[in-house]
Amino acid sequence: MRELLQELNDEVEKADPVKQAQILSKRELPKRFYKEASVKEEDGEFAVVLDDKTVKTPARHKLVLPNRALAEMVAHEFNSQQKTIDPAKMPITRLVNSIIDGVIDNEDVVRHDILEFVGNDMLFYRADSPKELVERQHHHWDPILEWIRNNYGARFMLTEGVMFVTQPEGSISAIRDALQTIESPYVLAALHSITTLCGSALIALAVWKGKISLTEAWQIAHLDEDWTVEHWGEDAEAKEKRAYHQAEYEAAAAVIAAIENL
Repeated sequence: MRELLQELNDEVEKADPVKQAQILSKRELPKRFYKEASVKEEDGEFAVVLDDKTVKTPARHKLVLPNRALAEMVAHEFNSQQKTIDPAKMPITRLVNSIIDGVIDNEDVVRHDILEFVGNDMLFYRADSPKELVERQHHHWDPILEWIRNNYGARFMLTEGVMFVTQPEGSISAIRDALQTIESPYVLAALHSITTLCGSALIALAVWKGKISLTEAWQIAHLDEDWTVEHWGEDAEAKEKRAYHQAEYEAAAAVIAAIENL
């Protein structure tokens, strides 16, 4: 059963959300084989257990988490499964699995990846027309850059279009220093997830520090996409994909909140 769950989890992680649904529709999901998921304290940490048996990650590590709040959220996802177990509907579980299996021993790699986004952040690349879109970007994106400048001393160059612009090394270093203050691999990985889902490390930092709300950040990150939808309509597959990503985004934010007791 564990091997089957691992295989399904891997497919969910790799596939496009729409294709993922198609993949899972072609095979039978594993049946729910446990009566109840709960949390058990073990040496100051908290294990997720299914009928008193500790859950294992895809890499066979024990699913043991640093506090009860986070473990309870994972247990809730297991308890929310009905007759079958659908990893696609367990975003917090998928995220903590990836943290335990791949982030805890590779935090510098994750920091580097976030910095790659900083060097090419979405907020730097502006439309040159139409006027309404230009003004919308200015209204919603500029306050984030101003906050970054005031809090981290980082100034960034803006450009119109998609031509790459090299950012000041001092500004990149300022964000690097901020990332070095993150001690929890769970917060770091969740911040990385928000960065990739929003296309902006600076928006992710603003969410982490409470500068903007989750809802506002998600809207800001999809400003251009929403503009297109307003004028040309919404594609059904794109809508489904965005909903899937929003669930992942909210899961990452929930992990940060649980670790930092927000």
